[in-house]
Amino acid sequence: MTSDLFAPPDAPWRRVSPALTKVRRILAIPPLVLVAVVTAALAATQVGPGWLTLLFAVLAIAAVSAAAWTWRWAPRNTASWGYAEDEEDLLVTGGVMFRRLVAVPYGRMQFVDVQAGPIDRAFGIASVTLHTASTETAATIPGLPADEATRLRNRLTELGESHGAGL
Repeated sequence: MTSDLFAPPDAPWRRVSPALTKVRRILAIPPLVLVAVVTAALAATQVGPGWLTLLFAVLAIAAVSAAAWTWRWAPRNTASWGYAEDEEDLLVTGGVMFRRLVAVPYGRMQFVDVQAGPIDRAFGIASVTLHTASTETAATIPGLPADEATRLRNRLTELGESHGAGL
């Protein structure tokens, strides 16, 4: 069964914060609504030839559709993210339509990066990125509660040093 491909071997998946859904909606929907309002206003004023008015109307409808899709996509995407700490690897999974599972060996980690933008900080979340020499095994875990991001960063740094990480 394909769901077994994405099952962690020994531990259950730890999931990210539901606040990630709110952050993604805040970052994506207002610009789309702004595009919809501006293009709808331009279409309503009928500035220029008829084809231009039609183009503005189509763009307004596309922006509203993209905002609605983002509203429904965000919680499903948030629910897809998870990670598990194994004996030798950190397993990270994510994706709804195109699922991905990355196993990052602790001994291959070069450094651990924690990032949080202003909106992330307002919702108390951060992203943890594990960097290796290969871009294929680098992994990011978005939407971790800030205290969990700190704990994970410290633990991964410790495990990386004990497993001989770095070049």
